[in-house]
Amino acid sequence: MSDLQHLEDEILAAITGAADLTALEDVRVGALGKKGRVSALMKDLGQMEPEDRKAFGQAVNGLKQRVSDALTARKDALQEAEMAVRLQAEQADVTLPVREGPIGAGRIHPITQVTEEVTEIFADMGFSIAEGPDIETDENNFTALNIPPEHPARQTQDSFYFAEKADGSRPLLRTHTSPVQIRTMRAVAPPLRIIVPGRVYRRDSDQTHTPMFHQVEGLVVDEETHFGHLKWVLEEFCKSYFEVDGVKMRYRASHFPFTEPSMEVDIGYAKVGDEIRIGEGDEWMEILGCGMVHPNVLRNVDLDPDRYQGFAFGVGLDRLAMLKYGMPDLRDFFANDLRWLRHYGFSTLDVPTLARGLSS
Repeated sequence: MSDLQHLEDEILAAITGAADLTALEDVRVGALGKKGRVSALMKDLGQMEPEDRKAFGQAVNGLKQRVSDALTARKDALQEAEMAVRLQAEQADVTLPVREGPIGAGRIHPITQVTEEVTEIFADMGFSIAEGPDIETDENNFTALNIPPEHPARQTQDSFYFAEKADGSRPLLRTHTSPVQIRTMRAVAPPLRIIVPGRVYRRDSDQTHTPMFHQVEGLVVDEETHFGHLKWVLEEFCKSYFEVDGVKMRYRASHFPFTEPSMEVDIGYAKVGDEIRIGEGDEWMEILGCGMVHPNVLRNVDLDPDRYQGFAFGVGLDRLAMLKYGMPDLRDFFANDLRWLRHYGFSTLDVPTLARGLSS
């Protein structure tokens, strides 16, 4: 029995000295495992006399129980100590602000936001949205719009053409959203009142030009529309978009193949430091082009110019964004720089509405 006492003392000392759960598990296996020291004692029972077997068996079972109890107590103590260390390391400061989730951290690109603002304004005036493909035919992009064969815009140094087809035609990336006006006039009978936002493509790249940019064009065709209606629409649009009570606008004679008469529109502004204030001051900047739909364009879509007339206008969405929100370089719009987007982007929940202010 003295050997059992000695064995028990050794095992209990090992249990007490186990520094972590892994070491404690090694002690358990060495004592109570299939080949453990306590388990091996039971093999000797078969060689003992019946009287000795009973006493020895009781002593071994008592040893196993005390070792098991000691293992359990030590395991509980180690787990409690481990949890205390973990809680200390992982404690949270509940006074810190909550981290932003995807909705709070995400940003809407300024072009998307401005497109929504413009759409909101014109929808309130009764315009609907028309869309069309980015890859267009020469007929829709040039010919139907009264653009002659010798016009510079048709040249390869200005437009992105695809390979020539078997029939001799060459598709191209649309250079303006005006082909959608042609498609709409051929598909829908007047009266028409549409805007056409979308991507357009031209061979140009500098601080204020990129090979791909965004436009919104407007078209109204009916039997009564005149230039006064065009001026009113553009004035109301500029006041709503720039969120000012009044704007100064001037119209300069220009030339576009698809409108007659054609006008460039300037808007009054003042520069205060690095800020441009629309509706103030005596400076002028060009903002868009417009005019009355050319009779040849109406004829090309099988409308009688003696019965129908209308107006059209076009403005760059990228330029509108730069003017209103102060982006100095158009190329940054397409740089995929998250720092820029976090600075100039909009909250995902900042939905433009005329009722509460477009950019509030």
